[in-house]
Amino acid sequence: MRMINNLKADPPKIINDLRHLIRSSMEAFGEKYIYTYKEQGEIKNYSYIDLWNNMNYLGTAFAKRGLMGKNIAVIGELHPGWVNTYITTVNGGGVIVPFDKDIDEEHLLDFMELAEISAVFYTECCNNRILALADKLPNVELFVPIAPWSEKLTSDKMVAYDELIAEGKEHLEVGCRDYIDFRLNMDQMCALLFTSGTTGTSKGVMLSQSNLTAAVNASCLSMSYDSKNTFVSVLPPHHSYELTCGNLAMINIGGWVFINDSIKYVMRNFAYFKPNTLVLVPLFVETMYKKIWDEINKKGMTKKVKLGMKASNALLALGIDRRKEIFSQILDAFGGNLTSIVCGGAPLSPQLIKDFYSFGITILEGYGITECAPLVAVNSPGKVRFHSVGQPVHGCEVKIDKTDDEETGEILVKGGNVMMGYYKNPEATAEVFTEDGFFRTGDIGYMDEDNYIYITGRKKNVIILSNGKNVFPEEIEERLSGVDVISECVVIGRKNDNGDIVITAIAVPNMEKLAGKNDEEVYEEVKKAINEANRHLPSFKQVHDIEIRYEEFEKTTSRKIKRYAIK
Repeated sequence: MRMINNLKADPPKIINDLRHLIRSSMEAFGEKYIYTYKEQGEIKNYSYIDLWNNMNYLGTAFAKRGLMGKNIAVIGELHPGWVNTYITTVNGGGVIVPFDKDIDEEHLLDFMELAEISAVFYTECCNNRILALADKLPNVELFVPIAPWSEKLTSDKMVAYDELIAEGKEHLEVGCRDYIDFRLNMDQMCALLFTSGTTGTSKGVMLSQSNLTAAVNASCLSMSYDSKNTFVSVLPPHHSYELTCGNLAMINIGGWVFINDSIKYVMRNFAYFKPNTLVLVPLFVETMYKKIWDEINKKGMTKKVKLGMKASNALLALGIDRRKEIFSQILDAFGGNLTSIVCGGAPLSPQLIKDFYSFGITILEGYGITECAPLVAVNSPGKVRFHSVGQPVHGCEVKIDKTDDEETGEILVKGGNVMMGYYKNPEATAEVFTEDGFFRTGDIGYMDEDNYIYITGRKKNVIILSNGKNVFPEEIEERLSGVDVISECVVIGRKNDNGDIVITAIAVPNMEKLAGKNDEEVYEEVKKAINEANRHLPSFKQVHDIEIRYEEFEKTTSRKIKRYAIK
Protein backbone atom coordinates (compact mmCIF):
# COMPACT_ATOMS: atom_id res chain seq x y z
CA MET A 1 0.00 0.00 0.00
CA ARG A 2 1.36 3.42 -0.96
CA MET A 3 0.37 6.19 1.45
CA ILE A 4 -0.39 9.64 0.10
CA ASN A 5 0.85 12.69 2.00
CA ASN A 6 -2.19 14.60 3.21
CA LEU A 7 -0.25 16.31 6.02
CA LYS A 8 0.82 19.76 4.86
CA ALA A 9 2.43 22.44 7.02
CA ASP A 10 4.38 25.68 6.99
CA PRO A 11 8.16 25.30 7.46
CA PRO A 12 9.15 25.37 11.15
CA LYS A 13 11.24 28.02 12.87
CA ILE A 14 14.87 27.06 13.42
CA ILE A 15 15.96 27.93 16.95
CA ASN A 16 19.40 28.91 18.23
CA ASP A 17 18.83 27.79 21.83
CA LEU A 18 15.95 27.10 24.23
CA ARG A 19 15.66 30.74 25.31
CA HIS A 20 15.27 31.67 21.65
CA LEU A 21 12.64 28.91 21.44
CA ILE A 22 10.44 30.60 24.05
CA ARG A 23 11.05 34.17 22.89
CA SER A 24 10.48 33.48 19.18
CA SER A 25 7.29 31.54 19.90
CA MET A 26 6.01 34.33 22.16
CA GLU A 27 6.68 36.83 19.37
CA ALA A 28 5.04 34.62 16.71
CA PHE A 29 2.03 33.29 18.63
CA GLY A 30 1.42 35.79 21.44
CA GLU A 31 -1.92 35.30 23.19
CA LYS A 32 -2.55 31.95 21.52
CA TYR A 33 -2.88 29.06 23.97
CA ILE A 34 -0.06 26.59 24.22
CA TYR A 35 -1.76 24.61 27.02
CA THR A 36 -5.32 23.92 28.04
CA TYR A 37 -5.63 21.88 31.23
CA LYS A 38 -7.90 20.93 34.09
CA GLU A 39 -7.16 22.10 37.63
CA GLN A 40 -9.49 21.42 40.54
CA GLY A 41 -12.32 20.69 38.10
CA GLU A 42 -11.85 23.94 36.16
CA ILE A 43 -10.64 24.29 32.55
CA LYS A 44 -7.71 26.72 32.38
CA ASN A 45 -5.62 28.13 29.55
CA TYR A 46 -1.98 29.15 29.31
CA SER A 47 -0.68 31.30 26.45
CA TYR A 48 2.69 31.71 24.75
CA ILE A 49 3.03 35.13 26.40
CA ASP A 50 2.34 33.48 29.78
CA LEU A 51 5.15 31.01 29.07
CA TRP A 52 7.65 33.79 28.25
CA ASN A 53 6.64 36.04 31.15
CA ASN A 54 6.56 33.29 33.76
CA MET A 55 9.95 31.98 32.66
CA ASN A 56 11.44 35.42 33.29
CA TYR A 57 9.56 35.89 36.57
CA LEU A 58 10.60 32.50 37.94
CA GLY A 59 14.16 32.96 36.65
CA THR A 60 14.43 36.33 38.39
CA ALA A 61 13.22 34.71 41.63
CA PHE A 62 15.95 32.07 41.12
CA ALA A 63 18.52 34.85 40.72
CA LYS A 64 17.47 36.62 43.93
CA ARG A 65 17.42 33.35 45.89
CA GLY A 66 20.77 32.10 44.61
CA LEU A 67 19.24 29.21 42.63
CA MET A 68 20.55 30.18 39.18
CA GLY A 69 23.10 27.62 38.08
CA LYS A 70 21.86 25.05 40.60
CA ASN A 71 20.37 21.59 40.01
CA ILE A 72 16.57 21.71 40.18
CA ALA A 73 14.29 18.66 40.38
CA VAL A 74 10.77 18.58 38.96
CA ILE A 75 8.35 15.71 39.58
CA GLY A 76 4.68 15.09 38.87
CA GLU A 77 2.18 15.22 36.03
CA LEU A 78 2.35 17.57 33.07
CA HIS A 79 1.30 21.11 34.05
CA PRO A 80 2.31 24.54 32.67
CA GLY A 81 4.23 25.09 35.92
CA TRP A 82 6.14 21.83 35.31
CA VAL A 83 7.16 23.03 31.84
CA ASN A 84 8.00 26.51 33.15
CA THR A 85 10.26 25.04 35.83
CA TYR A 86 12.06 23.06 33.13
CA ILE A 87 12.64 25.94 30.69
CA THR A 88 13.47 28.43 33.45
CA THR A 89 16.19 26.18 34.84
CA VAL A 90 17.86 25.30 31.53
CA ASN A 91 17.77 28.94 30.39
CA GLY A 92 19.44 30.23 33.55
CA GLY A 93 22.58 28.11 33.62
CA GLY A 94 21.08 25.45 35.88
CA VAL A 95 20.45 21.74 35.43
CA ILE A 96 16.88 20.42 35.35
CA VAL A 97 16.38 16.90 36.71
CA PRO A 98 12.91 15.52 35.80
CA PHE A 99 11.71 12.52 37.80
CA ASP A 100 9.08 9.89 37.15
CA LYS A 101 6.19 10.57 39.53
CA ASP A 102 5.95 6.84 40.24
CA ILE A 103 9.62 6.33 41.11
CA ASP A 104 10.07 4.44 44.36
CA GLU A 105 11.23 6.33 47.45
CA GLU A 106 14.64 4.66 47.69
CA HIS A 107 15.64 5.55 44.13
CA LEU A 108 14.20 9.07 44.37
CA LEU A 109 16.25 9.86 47.48
CA ASP A 110 19.40 8.27 46.02
CA PHE A 111 19.10 10.12 42.72
CA MET A 112 18.38 13.46 44.40
CA GLU A 113 21.47 13.07 46.57
CA LEU A 114 23.60 11.98 43.59
CA ALA A 115 22.35 14.93 41.52
CA GLU A 116 22.94 17.40 44.37
CA ILE A 117 19.44 18.85 44.11
CA SER A 118 18.97 22.38 45.50
CA ALA A 119 15.21 22.79 44.91
CA VAL A 120 12.28 20.46 44.26
CA PHE A 121 9.21 21.55 42.27
CA TYR A 122 6.22 19.19 42.27
CA THR A 123 2.66 19.02 41.01
CA GLU A 124 -0.46 18.28 43.02
CA CYS A 125 -0.24 14.49 42.77
CA CYS A 126 3.07 14.61 44.68
CA ASN A 127 2.14 17.18 47.36
CA ASN A 128 1.77 14.73 50.23
CA ARG A 129 4.61 12.50 49.05
CA ILE A 130 7.23 15.27 48.91
CA LEU A 131 5.99 16.70 52.20
CA ALA A 132 6.62 13.30 53.82
CA LEU A 133 10.12 13.06 52.29
CA ALA A 134 11.26 16.62 53.02
CA ASP A 135 13.07 15.72 56.25
CA LYS A 136 15.04 13.05 54.38
CA LEU A 137 16.40 15.68 51.96
CA PRO A 138 18.37 18.01 54.24
CA ASN A 139 20.48 19.46 51.41
CA VAL A 140 17.45 20.70 49.48
CA GLU A 141 17.08 24.45 50.00
CA LEU A 142 13.56 24.90 48.66
CA PHE A 143 10.39 22.83 48.15
CA VAL A 144 7.87 24.33 45.72
CA PRO A 145 4.32 22.93 45.28
CA ILE A 146 3.17 23.99 41.79
CA ALA A 147 -0.59 23.51 42.11
CA PRO A 148 -2.70 25.48 44.64
CA TRP A 149 -1.92 24.26 48.15
CA SER A 150 -4.94 24.01 50.43
CA GLU A 151 -2.97 23.36 53.59
CA LYS A 152 -0.54 25.69 55.36
CA LEU A 153 3.07 25.17 54.25
CA THR A 154 4.78 23.49 57.15
CA SER A 155 8.37 24.67 56.70
CA ASP A 156 10.27 27.85 55.90
CA LYS A 157 11.87 25.77 53.13
CA MET A 158 8.47 25.60 51.38
CA VAL A 159 7.28 28.38 49.06
CA ALA A 160 4.23 28.12 46.78
CA TYR A 161 4.96 28.35 43.04
CA ASP A 162 2.63 31.34 42.57
CA GLU A 163 4.47 33.18 45.33
CA LEU A 164 7.79 32.67 43.55
CA ILE A 165 6.27 33.97 40.29
CA ALA A 166 4.94 37.09 42.09
CA GLU A 167 8.28 37.58 43.86
CA GLY A 168 10.24 37.37 40.61
CA LYS A 169 7.85 39.74 38.85
CA GLU A 170 8.40 42.33 41.58
CA HIS A 171 12.17 42.13 41.32
CA LEU A 172 12.05 42.24 37.51
CA GLU A 173 9.85 45.34 37.50
CA VAL A 174 12.35 47.23 39.69
CA GLY A 175 15.24 46.42 37.39
CA CYS A 176 16.76 43.04 38.34
CA ARG A 177 18.09 41.70 35.04
CA ASP A 178 20.40 38.94 36.27
CA TYR A 179 18.25 36.23 34.69
CA ILE A 180 17.22 38.05 31.50
CA ASP A 181 20.80 39.07 30.68
CA PHE A 182 22.33 35.67 31.46
CA ARG A 183 24.43 34.27 28.59
CA LEU A 184 23.93 30.59 27.87
CA ASN A 185 26.77 28.12 27.50
CA MET A 186 25.59 25.79 24.75
CA ASP A 187 28.03 23.02 25.70
CA GLN A 188 27.28 22.93 29.44
CA MET A 189 24.98 20.28 30.93
CA CYS A 190 21.47 21.70 31.36
CA ALA A 191 19.39 18.54 31.76
CA LEU A 192 20.02 15.31 33.64
CA LEU A 193 17.67 12.44 32.79
CA PHE A 194 17.73 9.24 34.78
CA THR A 195 16.75 6.49 32.37
CA SER A 196 13.74 4.42 33.33
CA GLY A 197 14.33 0.74 33.62
CA THR A 198 12.97 -1.94 31.34
CA THR A 199 16.26 -3.69 32.10
CA GLY A 200 16.39 -2.70 35.78
CA THR A 201 19.37 -0.36 35.46
CA SER A 202 19.45 3.45 35.50
CA LYS A 203 22.08 5.95 34.42
CA GLY A 204 22.06 9.74 34.42
CA VAL A 205 22.04 11.04 30.84
CA MET A 206 23.67 14.47 30.55
CA LEU A 207 22.22 16.75 27.86
CA SER A 208 23.39 20.23 26.88
CA GLN A 209 21.59 23.23 25.38
CA SER A 210 23.20 22.22 22.10
CA ASN A 211 21.81 18.66 22.37
CA LEU A 212 18.25 19.81 23.12
CA THR A 213 18.30 22.55 20.48
CA ALA A 214 19.42 20.05 17.85
CA ALA A 215 16.71 17.61 18.97
CA VAL A 216 13.92 20.22 18.79
CA ASN A 217 14.98 21.42 15.33
CA ALA A 218 15.29 17.85 14.04
CA SER A 219 11.88 16.91 15.42
CA CYS A 220 10.18 19.88 13.75
CA LEU A 221 11.99 19.46 10.42
CA SER A 222 11.04 15.77 10.24
CA MET A 223 7.31 16.34 10.67
CA SER A 224 4.63 18.23 8.73
CA TYR A 225 3.06 20.10 11.65
CA ASP A 226 2.54 23.79 12.38
CA SER A 227 0.38 26.20 14.40
CA LYS A 228 -2.82 24.62 13.03
CA ASN A 229 -2.08 21.37 14.86
CA THR A 230 -3.79 20.42 18.11
CA PHE A 231 -2.59 17.69 20.44
CA VAL A 232 -3.61 15.81 23.59
CA SER A 233 -0.65 15.08 25.85
CA VAL A 234 -0.92 11.57 27.31
CA LEU A 235 2.63 10.43 28.11
CA PRO A 236 4.52 11.33 31.32
CA PRO A 237 6.50 14.60 30.93
CA HIS A 238 9.79 13.30 32.37
CA HIS A 239 10.04 10.92 29.41
CA SER A 240 12.41 12.42 26.83
CA TYR A 241 10.12 11.51 23.89
CA GLU A 242 7.16 13.37 25.39
CA LEU A 243 9.38 16.22 26.57
CA THR A 244 11.13 16.90 23.26
CA CYS A 245 8.54 15.84 20.69
CA GLY A 246 5.36 16.42 22.71
CA ASN A 247 6.26 19.72 24.39
CA LEU A 248 9.38 21.59 23.23
CA ALA A 249 8.68 20.86 19.54
CA MET A 250 5.02 21.83 20.02
CA ILE A 251 6.10 25.18 21.50
CA ASN A 252 8.32 25.77 18.47
CA ILE A 253 5.62 25.17 15.86
CA GLY A 254 2.92 27.07 17.76
CA GLY A 255 0.79 24.01 18.52
CA TRP A 256 -2.01 23.82 21.06
CA VAL A 257 -1.79 21.04 23.67
CA PHE A 258 -4.61 19.74 25.84
CA ILE A 259 -3.17 18.06 28.93
CA ASN A 260 -4.89 14.75 29.62
CA ASP A 261 -5.84 14.56 33.30
CA SER A 262 -6.23 10.79 33.59
CA ILE A 263 -5.43 7.64 31.61
CA LYS A 264 -8.91 6.47 32.65
CA TYR A 265 -10.51 9.35 30.74
CA VAL A 266 -8.17 9.54 27.76
CA MET A 267 -10.78 8.60 25.12
CA ARG A 268 -13.27 11.02 26.67
CA ASN A 269 -10.64 13.77 26.44
CA PHE A 270 -9.91 12.91 22.81
CA ALA A 271 -13.61 13.30 22.04
CA TYR A 272 -13.79 16.56 24.02
CA PHE A 273 -10.68 18.33 22.70
CA LYS A 274 -10.81 16.89 19.15
CA PRO A 275 -7.02 16.73 18.42
CA ASN A 276 -5.76 16.34 14.88
CA THR A 277 -2.43 14.85 16.02
CA LEU A 278 -1.21 12.56 18.81
CA VAL A 279 2.23 11.58 20.11
CA LEU A 280 1.96 8.07 21.59
CA VAL A 281 3.75 4.82 22.41
CA PRO A 282 2.67 1.50 20.83
CA LEU A 283 0.67 0.18 23.80
CA PHE A 284 -1.80 3.08 23.49
CA VAL A 285 -2.12 2.61 19.73
CA GLU A 286 -2.57 -1.16 20.02
CA THR A 287 -5.22 -0.73 22.72
CA MET A 288 -7.09 1.79 20.58
CA TYR A 289 -6.87 -0.56 17.59
CA LYS A 290 -8.27 -3.51 19.50
CA LYS A 291 -11.12 -1.39 20.88
CA ILE A 292 -12.04 -0.23 17.38
CA TRP A 293 -12.29 -3.79 16.06
CA ASP A 294 -14.03 -5.05 19.20
CA GLU A 295 -16.74 -2.41 18.71
CA ILE A 296 -17.03 -3.25 15.02
CA ASN A 297 -17.38 -6.97 15.82
CA LYS A 298 -19.94 -6.36 18.59
CA LYS A 299 -22.12 -4.41 16.17
CA GLY A 300 -21.83 -7.14 13.52
CA MET A 301 -20.25 -4.66 11.10
CA THR A 302 -16.97 -6.47 10.37
CA LYS A 303 -17.83 -7.48 6.79
CA LYS A 304 -19.32 -4.07 5.98
CA VAL A 305 -16.31 -2.18 7.38
CA LYS A 306 -13.83 -4.35 5.49
CA LEU A 307 -15.74 -3.79 2.26
CA GLY A 308 -15.72 -0.05 3.03
CA MET A 309 -11.94 -0.18 3.58
CA LYS A 310 -11.43 -1.95 0.27
CA ALA A 311 -13.58 0.59 -1.59
CA SER A 312 -11.94 3.54 0.19
CA ASN A 313 -8.45 2.28 -0.64
CA ALA A 314 -9.43 1.90 -4.30
CA LEU A 315 -10.66 5.52 -4.33
CA LEU A 316 -7.44 6.68 -2.64
CA ALA A 317 -5.42 5.03 -5.42
CA LEU A 318 -7.33 7.33 -7.80
CA GLY A 319 -6.62 10.38 -5.65
CA ILE A 320 -10.13 10.50 -4.14
CA ASP A 321 -10.27 10.67 -0.32
CA ARG A 322 -13.64 9.78 1.24
CA ARG A 323 -12.33 8.27 4.48
CA LYS A 324 -13.72 10.97 6.75
CA GLU A 325 -17.22 10.30 5.44
CA ILE A 326 -17.03 6.50 5.23
CA PHE A 327 -15.45 5.99 8.67
CA SER A 328 -16.94 8.95 10.55
CA GLN A 329 -18.19 6.75 13.41
CA ILE A 330 -14.69 5.39 14.02
CA LEU A 331 -13.05 8.82 13.79
CA ASP A 332 -15.65 10.38 16.09
CA ALA A 333 -14.30 8.27 18.96
CA PHE A 334 -11.13 10.42 18.71
CA GLY A 335 -13.04 13.68 18.30
CA GLY A 336 -13.47 13.50 14.51
CA ASN A 337 -10.33 15.47 13.54
CA LEU A 338 -7.50 13.00 14.11
CA THR A 339 -5.34 12.60 10.99
CA SER A 340 -1.96 11.42 12.29
CA ILE A 341 -0.17 9.69 15.17
CA VAL A 342 3.57 9.79 15.78
CA CYS A 343 4.54 6.57 17.54
CA GLY A 344 7.81 5.26 18.94
CA GLY A 345 9.15 2.92 21.59
CA ALA A 346 8.47 -0.53 20.11
CA PRO A 347 7.49 -2.05 16.75
CA LEU A 348 3.95 -1.79 15.44
CA SER A 349 2.26 -4.33 13.22
CA PRO A 350 2.18 -3.14 9.57
CA GLN A 351 -1.43 -4.40 9.39
CA LEU A 352 -2.38 -2.05 12.21
CA ILE A 353 -0.71 0.87 10.38
CA LYS A 354 -2.51 -0.06 7.15
CA ASP A 355 -5.90 -0.31 8.89
CA PHE A 356 -5.52 3.04 10.64
CA TYR A 357 -4.54 4.60 7.30
CA SER A 358 -7.64 3.08 5.69
CA PHE A 359 -9.74 4.77 8.41
CA GLY A 360 -8.04 8.13 7.75
CA ILE A 361 -5.25 8.20 10.36
CA THR A 362 -1.61 8.13 9.25
CA ILE A 363 0.77 6.49 11.74
CA LEU A 364 4.37 7.65 11.56
CA GLU A 365 6.72 5.24 13.33
CA GLY A 366 9.93 6.64 14.73
CA TYR A 367 12.92 5.60 16.76
CA GLY A 368 14.64 7.32 19.64
CA ILE A 369 16.69 6.75 22.76
CA THR A 370 17.13 9.00 25.79
CA GLU A 371 20.85 9.37 25.08
CA CYS A 372 19.95 11.00 21.74
CA ALA A 373 17.47 13.49 23.27
CA PRO A 374 15.71 11.24 21.95
CA LEU A 375 14.80 11.30 18.25
CA VAL A 376 17.06 9.38 15.84
CA ALA A 377 14.76 8.49 12.94
CA VAL A 378 11.14 8.76 11.82
CA ASN A 379 8.91 7.95 8.87
CA SER A 380 7.96 11.24 7.25
CA PRO A 381 4.52 11.91 5.74
CA GLY A 382 4.22 10.39 2.27
CA LYS A 383 7.45 8.40 2.77
CA VAL A 384 6.32 5.61 5.09
CA ARG A 385 7.96 2.19 4.79
CA PHE A 386 6.39 -0.67 6.71
CA HIS A 387 8.55 -2.42 9.33
CA SER A 388 10.94 0.56 9.22
CA VAL A 389 11.34 3.33 11.82
CA GLY A 390 12.17 5.74 9.00
CA GLN A 391 15.23 7.67 7.93
CA PRO A 392 17.68 9.50 10.21
CA VAL A 393 16.42 12.93 11.26
CA HIS A 394 18.13 16.18 10.28
CA GLY A 395 21.67 16.43 11.65
CA CYS A 396 21.80 12.79 12.72
CA GLU A 397 24.23 10.31 11.18
CA VAL A 398 23.47 6.59 11.55
CA LYS A 399 25.53 3.55 10.62
CA ILE A 400 25.42 -0.17 11.36
CA ASP A 401 28.35 -1.81 13.13
CA LYS A 402 28.65 -5.15 11.33
CA THR A 403 31.01 -7.21 9.24
CA ASP A 404 30.48 -7.73 5.51
CA ASP A 405 29.05 -11.21 6.02
CA GLU A 406 26.50 -10.10 8.67
CA GLU A 407 23.01 -8.95 7.78
CA THR A 408 22.45 -6.94 10.96
CA GLY A 409 24.55 -5.13 13.53
CA GLU A 410 24.43 -2.57 16.32
CA ILE A 411 22.92 0.80 15.41
CA LEU A 412 25.43 3.64 15.93
CA VAL A 413 24.49 7.34 16.05
CA LYS A 414 26.42 10.59 15.78
CA GLY A 415 25.02 14.13 15.79
CA GLY A 416 24.30 17.29 17.74
CA ASN A 417 21.53 15.50 19.63
CA VAL A 418 23.84 12.83 21.15
CA MET A 419 24.41 13.19 24.90
CA MET A 420 27.52 14.53 26.61
CA GLY A 421 27.84 11.28 28.58
CA TYR A 422 26.64 9.57 31.75
CA TYR A 423 26.65 11.62 34.95
CA LYS A 424 29.60 10.85 37.24
CA ASN A 425 30.20 7.64 35.31
CA PRO A 426 33.16 8.02 32.90
CA GLU A 427 33.59 4.24 32.60
CA ALA A 428 30.03 3.72 31.33
CA THR A 429 30.43 6.72 29.03
CA ALA A 430 33.61 5.32 27.49
CA GLU A 431 31.90 1.97 26.88
CA VAL A 432 29.12 3.44 24.73
CA PHE A 433 31.20 5.63 22.41
CA THR A 434 33.34 4.37 19.55
CA GLU A 435 36.78 5.80 18.84
CA ASP A 436 35.31 7.98 16.06
CA GLY A 437 32.60 9.41 18.32
CA PHE A 438 29.53 7.30 17.47
CA PHE A 439 27.12 6.36 20.26
CA ARG A 440 26.38 2.65 20.64
CA THR A 441 22.59 2.39 21.03
CA GLY A 442 22.47 -1.27 22.05
CA ASP A 443 19.78 -1.81 19.39
CA ILE A 444 20.31 -4.25 16.52
CA GLY A 445 19.14 -3.66 12.97
CA TYR A 446 20.01 -2.80 9.39
CA MET A 447 19.56 0.00 6.84
CA ASP A 448 18.33 -0.32 3.27
CA GLU A 449 19.70 1.44 0.20
CA ASP A 450 17.61 4.54 0.95
CA ASN A 451 18.83 4.79 4.56
CA TYR A 452 15.60 3.52 6.12
CA ILE A 453 16.39 1.91 9.47
CA TYR A 454 14.95 -1.46 10.47
CA ILE A 455 15.27 -2.57 14.10
CA THR A 456 15.36 -6.30 14.70
CA GLY A 457 15.94 -6.34 18.45
CA ARG A 458 17.67 -5.10 21.56
CA LYS A 459 21.18 -6.38 22.18
CA LYS A 460 20.44 -7.09 25.86
CA ASN A 461 17.27 -9.05 25.04
CA VAL A 462 18.77 -11.45 22.50
CA ILE A 463 18.02 -15.16 23.05
CA ILE A 464 21.02 -17.32 22.19
CA LEU A 465 19.84 -20.82 21.33
CA SER A 466 21.79 -23.97 22.06
CA ASN A 467 22.79 -24.20 18.37
CA GLY A 468 24.30 -20.70 18.57
CA LYS A 469 21.56 -18.94 16.60
CA ASN A 470 20.47 -15.50 17.85
CA VAL A 471 16.77 -14.75 18.19
CA PHE A 472 15.45 -11.27 18.96
CA PRO A 473 12.20 -11.62 20.92
CA GLU A 474 10.82 -8.32 19.63
CA GLU A 475 10.33 -9.84 16.16
CA ILE A 476 8.17 -12.64 17.58
CA GLU A 477 6.32 -10.28 19.93
CA GLU A 478 5.44 -8.06 16.98
CA ARG A 479 3.94 -11.09 15.22
CA LEU A 480 1.92 -12.03 18.32
CA SER A 481 0.71 -8.46 18.97
CA GLY A 482 -1.90 -8.90 16.24
CA VAL A 483 -3.41 -12.03 17.82
CA ASP A 484 -6.87 -11.13 19.11
CA VAL A 485 -6.93 -13.70 21.95
CA ILE A 486 -3.70 -12.29 23.43
CA SER A 487 -3.82 -9.03 25.34
CA GLU A 488 -0.03 -8.72 25.70
CA CYS A 489 2.93 -11.04 25.41
CA VAL A 490 6.64 -11.28 26.22
CA VAL A 491 8.96 -13.80 24.57
CA ILE A 492 11.96 -15.11 26.53
CA GLY A 493 14.40 -18.00 26.47
CA ARG A 494 13.79 -20.63 29.18
CA LYS A 495 16.15 -23.47 30.01
CA ASN A 496 14.50 -26.89 29.90
CA ASP A 497 15.50 -29.96 31.96
CA ASN A 498 18.24 -30.79 29.45
CA GLY A 499 19.75 -27.29 29.74
CA ASP A 500 18.59 -26.28 26.26
CA ILE A 501 17.14 -22.81 25.64
CA VAL A 502 13.50 -22.97 24.59
CA ILE A 503 11.69 -19.98 23.05
CA THR A 504 8.80 -19.34 25.42
CA ALA A 505 5.84 -17.00 25.09
CA ILE A 506 4.40 -15.62 28.33
CA ALA A 507 0.93 -14.48 27.31
CA VAL A 508 -1.77 -12.46 29.03
CA PRO A 509 -5.04 -13.68 27.43
CA ASN A 510 -7.68 -11.27 26.18
CA MET A 511 -10.52 -12.37 28.46
CA GLU A 512 -13.07 -10.25 26.60
CA LYS A 513 -12.51 -12.60 23.68
CA LEU A 514 -12.28 -15.69 25.88
CA ALA A 515 -15.08 -14.91 28.34
CA GLY A 516 -16.60 -18.00 29.96
CA LYS A 517 -13.70 -20.32 29.13
CA ASN A 518 -11.83 -22.21 31.85
CA ASP A 519 -8.03 -22.19 32.24
CA GLU A 520 -7.51 -25.23 30.04
CA GLU A 521 -9.70 -23.83 27.26
CA VAL A 522 -7.92 -20.45 27.48
CA TYR A 523 -4.56 -22.21 27.12
CA GLU A 524 -5.75 -24.17 24.08
CA GLU A 525 -7.09 -21.04 22.35
CA VAL A 526 -3.83 -19.16 22.94
CA LYS A 527 -1.79 -22.18 21.82
CA LYS A 528 -3.85 -22.47 18.65
CA ALA A 529 -3.26 -18.79 17.84
CA ILE A 530 0.48 -19.02 18.54
CA ASN A 531 0.80 -22.15 16.39
CA GLU A 532 -0.80 -20.21 13.55
CA ALA A 533 1.70 -17.37 14.07
CA ASN A 534 4.54 -19.92 14.07
CA ARG A 535 3.65 -20.87 10.51
CA HIS A 536 4.94 -17.46 9.39
CA LEU A 537 8.25 -17.70 11.28
CA PRO A 538 11.47 -19.63 10.47
CA SER A 539 11.66 -22.85 12.46
CA PHE A 540 14.42 -21.64 14.81
CA LYS A 541 12.33 -18.56 15.76
CA GLN A 542 9.12 -20.45 16.50
CA VAL A 543 7.58 -20.51 19.98
CA HIS A 544 7.82 -23.97 21.54
CA ASP A 545 6.47 -23.33 25.02
CA ILE A 546 3.60 -21.21 26.33
CA GLU A 547 2.94 -19.79 29.78
CA ILE A 548 -0.35 -18.12 30.68
CA ARG A 549 -0.60 -15.32 33.23
CA TYR A 550 -3.78 -13.41 34.06
CA GLU A 551 -2.11 -10.31 35.52
CA GLU A 552 -0.78 -7.70 33.13
CA PHE A 553 2.98 -7.14 33.02
CA GLU A 554 4.57 -4.49 35.21
CA LYS A 555 5.34 -1.40 33.13
CA THR A 556 7.22 1.86 33.22
CA THR A 557 5.15 5.07 33.14
CA SER A 558 5.88 5.29 29.42
CA ARG A 559 4.02 1.95 29.16
CA LYS A 560 7.01 -0.24 28.34
CA ILE A 561 7.07 -3.71 29.89
CA LYS A 562 9.77 -4.12 32.56
CA ARG A 563 11.52 -7.21 31.25
CA TYR A 564 13.76 -7.53 34.29
CA ALA A 565 10.66 -8.02 36.49
CA ILE A 566 9.58 -11.12 34.54
CA LYS A 567 10.45 -14.35 36.33
